[in-house]
Amino acid sequence: MNNKITFSQNVKNEIARENDFSSERRKALLSAYLRINGVILFKNKATSLKLKTDNSKVAKYIYVSLKNIYSDFDIRLDFVKRANKKTIYEINIDDVDKLLEDLGVDYFEGKIPKDIAYNDETIAGYLAGTFLASGSVNSPKTTNYHLEVSVNGENYAKWLQKLFGKYKKLELEPKIIKRRDKYVLYIKKSEQISNFLIVIGAPVTCMEFEDERVERDYYSSANRVANFDEANMTKASINGRRQAKEIKYIDDVLGIHNLHNPKKELLCYLRMENKEASMIELAEMLSEELGQNITKSNVNHMFRSLHDLYIKLQGVKRR
Repeated sequence: MNNKITFSQNVKNEIARENDFSSERRKALLSAYLRINGVILFKNKATSLKLKTDNSKVAKYIYVSLKNIYSDFDIRLDFVKRANKKTIYEINIDDVDKLLEDLGVDYFEGKIPKDIAYNDETIAGYLAGTFLASGSVNSPKTTNYHLEVSVNGENYAKWLQKLFGKYKKLELEPKIIKRRDKYVLYIKKSEQISNFLIVIGAPVTCMEFEDERVERDYYSSANRVANFDEANMTKASINGRRQAKEIKYIDDVLGIHNLHNPKKELLCYLRMENKEASMIELAEMLSEELGQNITKSNVNHMFRSLHDLYIKLQGVKRR
């Protein structure tokens, strides 16, 4: 049996390692994943949902994300061994109607809810969910560039195609073909495949894709550099806005002055005033303000601590 990890699996595994997505982006991701991968079951007048994948990291990511957001629901992760020794991971959710309603999932309606995917961040989350559910991309070592996601229903495919085009920062223009009983959205332009990998939160595999591509397409170096810069800028911008939002919540509930940590308090004010700044830029600002050397690692550690406090305060508020 060939256990070699494919390039598609690397992309999915990188998305599944991401812990910095906002709750809105994560819900959009779950909405797409459940819409494409979910199977509705009816038993004793109750509605349940089954999700299947052979990727353990994706299974864990979807399961943990669902449990974190919908802790009151009965959500189970099961393992099924097949005859070919391949393990299939099943996520089962009982009494799923309210969960599907909250995520805007309708298996009979092709439209994508505007309150689920409404800006670049949530559109990126929704597109990430589609790739986790049914996406694939050729290895950049091949001569044929090809990325695709497959869905049920022509109307849903057309709405998804429109959603690609609504992402403002990078160009995405998939085409649609019908393959047996599925509708496939595909991209063959290498620059747009790079763009898509950035959008869905896979900058590392994007760089791997670009590194391989440059050996064959060396003349496109200007576009490659622009993609790298956009990847870094996009991720810094997304993280910055999320951190500023969490800090504002902490300030509203607890008050930044009650952190009793001058360095952390100053970082909070700097982040709220500089939402687009990178970790390195914030470290330089802190160093200048405090008159001491503050590293990127120090800043990252403080943001993790603030995120943990944010989660804790949300839990207290719910109770």
